[in-house]
Amino acid sequence: MTVQDPKILENLASAIGQTHGTAPAAFIAEDAPFDDAQRHWLNGLLSGLQAIANAAGGAADAQAEQGTALTILYGSQSGNAEALSKDLRKFSKTQGFEATVAGLDDVQVSDLSALNHLLIVAATFGEGEPTDNAVKFVGALMDDGAPTLPASLNFSVLGLGDSSYADFNKTATDIDRRLGELGATRAADPIFCDVDFEDDYAVWRDAAFASDPFKNAAGAAAAPEPVEAGPAFDKNHPFMATLTTAERLSGETSAKCVNHIELSLAGGGEDLNYSVGDALGVWPMNCPDEVDAILTECSFTGKETVMLKSGPASLRAALLTRLDLQTITPKTLEVWNVVKKSDDDHIIDLLHEGIALDPQKLADGMRALQPRLYSISSSPKAHPGEVHLTIGEVRYDMYDTDRKGVASTYLGDRLVEGGSIGVYVQKSAHFHIPDDDTQPLIMIGPGTGIAPFRAFLEEREARSAEGKNWLFFGDQHEDCDYLYRAEIDAWRDAGLLDNLSLAWSRDSNEKVYVQTLLKEAGEEVYAWLENGAAIYVCGDASRMAADVDKALRDIIMIHGQKTEAEAAAYVDVLTSSHRYQRDVY
Repeated sequence: MTVQDPKILENLASAIGQTHGTAPAAFIAEDAPFDDAQRHWLNGLLSGLQAIANAAGGAADAQAEQGTALTILYGSQSGNAEALSKDLRKFSKTQGFEATVAGLDDVQVSDLSALNHLLIVAATFGEGEPTDNAVKFVGALMDDGAPTLPASLNFSVLGLGDSSYADFNKTATDIDRRLGELGATRAADPIFCDVDFEDDYAVWRDAAFASDPFKNAAGAAAAPEPVEAGPAFDKNHPFMATLTTAERLSGETSAKCVNHIELSLAGGGEDLNYSVGDALGVWPMNCPDEVDAILTECSFTGKETVMLKSGPASLRAALLTRLDLQTITPKTLEVWNVVKKSDDDHIIDLLHEGIALDPQKLADGMRALQPRLYSISSSPKAHPGEVHLTIGEVRYDMYDTDRKGVASTYLGDRLVEGGSIGVYVQKSAHFHIPDDDTQPLIMIGPGTGIAPFRAFLEEREARSAEGKNWLFFGDQHEDCDYLYRAEIDAWRDAGLLDNLSLAWSRDSNEKVYVQTLLKEAGEEVYAWLENGAAIYVCGDASRMAADVDKALRDIIMIHGQKTEAEAAAYVDVLTSSHRYQRDVY
């Protein structure tokens, strides 16, 4: 009997047919016309074919479950763009996509050529500048030598900005325009958001996924998946924390009033868990005196009803809790048909000009009050169930009138101990201490920039971390501006702080700043960096952080014997490896 025998082929076909169902232990029946050797060989062959079929089917199932690839990139400074990107990833699952989220500087412009679907959420920082984690990407994208991009790259851009600044959403505008110039396909028009961005974000998100390039790709993808539940407390659903402590840190003779704030998170549960390096979002209330001044200027009682996005409210309640009494935007000028005299004007200054407004038009010209973000200055290991903040009260004179910040004076002056305030945790993936407790840390934070480093040191103390710590701190005068002096001195005496560099800019004829001391200690700073230290900077972005960055590059050039380009590459490596992190504002 040969294998070409029709009866044998019929039996073989029958046996192979069984692989479409549940395979028995042996494919070839005992009474089939084969000897033991033939039966063994055929069982092995069919088992192999079954394995190949199963693997192919599994791979197809996995690919279907995984969905269409989508890349989401963000440029974030305060964390809003990053948070929206993560929300976007969750939403994309319901649309049949499997998204990867990363910072803009985590990719090269040339990497974009391999993508088909790209969404970018980019904030504009400072005076029209990219955020820290987008500087390299934006620079390369705008460069004349940027590579041509394929039309198969479908993209859309969401911008986060502040319309009170001249270069409103410049970064997002530049990215959107340049991607189109390089050949990529705009799947949906960009939307450039103001500080009250939630509604515009939802419109942009829905438009992007409803566009043909995204909708058609999703049609071949897996069935929509359930969305993960978000945190119970967020920007729009804050937790009502209790103020337990508000005490002044700066001395009475200081030019500044800096307060230490402690809030109880009792009852908040896991949704209020935070890590050192995170920020706390705080919902303030406006000053009643400022509300009364506006009502008086407009001859309103406050009992008038106005319609807000959240629904109807009395005018007084809206001015106290919902509307920004300070910021003038282009919309303000348009709705009220007025021209401001100075970039420093507040709402009340415009109203002094005798504008004829009804209550609704007054409200329509004011943008929504926004929460403030503050660097957390406590470790949850040291203060379970609590969160601490270090806040300088904003006070100044304008047009012979005392002016003040909203949140800083609300927490330090108007909110009584035992009172409640809405808060939420803003996670920060880009400003955390390393998991390696042996890694050295260099922390640079003058003034209220000390806040996260108090938390870092509390955390390292609680973890019995063996890594070396070096703190650069300073302000105007040692006797009245040495924030957390007792704690810092105790950490130094206990050996937690290996190095402490203090800069007092008004205690001598020569002004000494943290960047001054950084350069003076350049040789040792460079040695720490060569030994794997991570360097952190917190505080003023426009002056201090810029000066510290220049000092750092000078140190690397001088003590590392590098050219300016080589020093820049060294800093790039520090940044990409998360060893150079900034929390600047």
